[in-house]
Amino acid sequence: MRTLILGFGAAMIAGSAFAEVSLSIPLQAGATSTVTTATYNCAGGEPFQVQYLNAGANALAVLPVEGEERIFVNVVSGSGARYASGPYIWWSKGENATLENELEEGSLKDCVSKDFPAAQ
Repeated sequence: MRTLILGFGAAMIAGSAFAEVSLSIPLQAGATSTVTTATYNCAGGEPFQVQYLNAGANALAVLPVEGEERIFVNVVSGSGARYASGPYIWWSKGENATLENELEEGSLKDCVSKDFPAAQ
């Protein structure tokens, strides 16, 4: 069985010290594992890419929120694919998606993609 490695790097500044921090998450990859990317545009914003990782029981979405890459984990949804990361919810169905900070009233953004992945 193959292993998918989800890796992230970030720079942290603490006073005058500069440290590089990275994170790797090994995911067991099987015949049905997929990594797909789609470009979305939310009303009033710049286009951005979302990477979807599906490996067995693990379904993740990685997307930029307020200038930082965030890992969203798939959670129960009645329709479409719903992902959560802290107070943020990324909910996609077909080419449409929404991004919302559940702690900020009125933060819901409607998004659309012309190259959405067939299986999320």
